[in-house]
Amino acid sequence: MSKRGWSHLDESDVRVRPGRGSRPRSKQRPKHADAEAAMVVAVDRGRWTCALDGSPDRIVTAMRARELGRTPVVVGDLVDLVGDTSGKPDTLARIVRVSERSSVLRRTADDTDPYERVVVANAEQLVIVTALADPQPRPGFIDRCLVAAYAGGLSPVLCLTKADLADPGEWIKIYSSLDMPITITRLGEDPAQLRELLADRVSALVGHSGVGKSTLVNQLVPTADRATGEVSGVGKGRHTSTSAVALPLPERGWVVDTPGIRSFGLAHVTADDVIAAFEGFSAAAEECPPNCGHLGGSDDPDCHLDTFAADGGGLEQLASLRRLLRSRAGLDDA
Repeated sequence: MSKRGWSHLDESDVRVRPGRGSRPRSKQRPKHADAEAAMVVAVDRGRWTCALDGSPDRIVTAMRARELGRTPVVVGDLVDLVGDTSGKPDTLARIVRVSERSSVLRRTADDTDPYERVVVANAEQLVIVTALADPQPRPGFIDRCLVAAYAGGLSPVLCLTKADLADPGEWIKIYSSLDMPITITRLGEDPAQLRELLADRVSALVGHSGVGKSTLVNQLVPTADRATGEVSGVGKGRHTSTSAVALPLPERGWVVDTPGIRSFGLAHVTADDVIAAFEGFSAAAEECPPNCGHLGGSDDPDCHLDTFAADGGGLEQLASLRRLLRSRAGLDDA
């Protein structure tokens, strides 16, 4: 209290102590102009393994900066790091920025699950690995992976393994109308064609357990040492890869080995996402009646895609498109 007495107090004598949490917070955030660019190559319990400048020789462990909140960071993400980026033992950098993604491979647990799981970001290619025998091919799963690739901005590649056990001719014929490479591998042989397709690019491998995906990765990346497992007596493989990880290829580039999965939900994908991947069909679909599902036949008898395909748009391409649409809608066994 002022020594002048109450009658002589004015506003200059008032002292207000701000309450906890009442101080205004600045909206300005550090720009981190000195941050270093990196690619996320592995994620494990709140720690991200990153390759500085995309180099496998400059590996750094990082945590997510507080200002990012719950911003998702997945394998393949391009990030900016600050702090200790030496990569020495017991050091930790901070992820302060996540760049806009050029592609995203997403899946849901099933076709009714609203929660999307981002499998990998910024991959250029999706290599769909399926065995020709032991276990038997599942075309519904292949189709669903194709839908996810087209919707996410990845170029698909079909890799048929175990060609020493079965003839790949039937499956090549089924998928030859799609504009994608098809490569064949055999047990004990070097996957030279696949190796060439992956060189100097970021590619994600996806497939059921037991199809030989981890075996392929071990051939492509001799230092990977990914676990492999025998196929069970009922034609189901053991899950041998438990988390996605990006591995550097000797020919430059990265291959992302993803965990073996039994289902590929597409709750996040619309029919328009699929049609957009087929040149010319997207514009033709705008001439279809309202609420057309583009499936043709008794489901959509007035679908304009029939006319477009008959006039030169491509009947084989339309058949492939509709097979993918039926798979996306859950009308075929996946």
